[in-house]
Amino acid sequence: MFELVRAGGMLMLPIILFSIIAMAIIVERFWSLKRDKIIPPQLVRDIVGWAQKNELGQDKISSVRDGSPLGRVLVAGLKNSNQTREVMKESIQDTGRHVTHELQRFLNTLGTIAAVSPLLGLLGTVLGMIKVFSVITDIGVGNPGELAGGISQALITTAAGIAVAIPSLMFYRYFKGKVDQLVVEMEQESIKLVEVVYGKNKNTGKD
Repeated sequence: MFELVRAGGMLMLPIILFSIIAMAIIVERFWSLKRDKIIPPQLVRDIVGWAQKNELGQDKISSVRDGSPLGRVLVAGLKNSNQTREVMKESIQDTGRHVTHELQRFLNTLGTIAAVSPLLGLLGTVLGMIKVFSVITDIGVGNPGELAGGISQALITTAAGIAVAIPSLMFYRYFKGKVDQLVVEMEQESIKLVEVVYGKNKNTGKD
C-alpha cells in the first residue's frame, strides 16, 4: 500500500486526506441523522397529553427543546400558542429553517470532496503524462523502466481520486435525501401540533 501511495506522487496526500475526512463525515452523519434522534416517536401526542393534564411546565418544555430537533421546532410553536395561527406557524417555520441547516451540516464538505477528488486524480494523470513525455524527450523510449514512474503516477492517482469520489457522491446524495425526508416529517408533526392548538383555541373562543 505504501508503495502505491509513493508511486502516485504528492497528489496522493490530499486524496488520502479527503478520504479520511469523507469517512469521518459519513460515520458522523449516520449517527446524527438517526430518525429516532431527530423525530422521537409520539412526541406531539406526549406534548398534547401533558398540556391537557397541566403538566407542561418549564422543565418539560426545556427537556423537549433540548431532546431533539423536532422538539426545538415544536417548542417554538408552543411559545406562540396564544397568538394567531399564522404567527405560530411562522415561528415554527423560522426555527425549522435553522434546524434544517443543522441537519445538513458537513454535507457541503462531502459534496465538495466528491467533486474535487476526481479532479485531483485527473491532475495526477496530467502530471504523470508530462513526466512520461519528459523522459521520452530526454532518453527516448528504449528504457521502459524510466517510463514506468510517470505511467504509474497517472494510473494510481486517477484510480485513487475516483475511488474516493464514488462513495462520497453516493453518501452525499443519500444524506441529502434523508434530510429532505426528515424535514417533511417534521413539518407534518408540526402541523399536527398547530391543528391541535388552534382547534383548542377555537373551541375556547380564541382566534
